[in-house]
Amino acid sequence: MEEKTYRIMRATGTISVVVGIVSIIVGIASGVLMIISGAKLISGKKNIMF
Repeated sequence: MEEKTYRIMRATGTISVVVGIVSIIVGIASGVLMIISGAKLISGKKNIMF
């Protein structure tokens, strides 16, 4: 019974670590994309005429 509990705890810990790493990677990637698109908008601002 105790061995089954330890296996479940290990699996849960592993899944938590994997989800955390994926979240960090997605956050960094989206941040970089937002910075790039914002820079493009700012640099293209001079071409807009109203």
